[in-house]
Amino acid sequence: MASEATPRINAKYLDAFTNRTVRILGKVVSLRGESAVVEANGSIVVYLNRDSHLTLQNAVELVGKVQPDLSIKVFQATDFGKNI
Repeated sequence: MASEATPRINAKYLDAFTNRTVRILGKVVSLRGESAVVEANGSIVVYLNRDSHLTLQNAVELVGKVQPDLSIKVFQATDFGKNI
């Protein structure tokens, strides 16, 4: 089974990848319930899944689908901590 390509993008390119799966590398700047804001050359609102465990101010890589409102529906989140 071939996996879907997941280009690594930042906030600047969200509109070019609507309805596609992407990777985002950024810093968690806000957490609120099941959503967060990630700074990645601009702010991105992300909607977390139950397996996402993010920490404020940590670096994170997200894999998710860009929604029509340019938010991200997260499929997978990797927290890299503060020291990168």
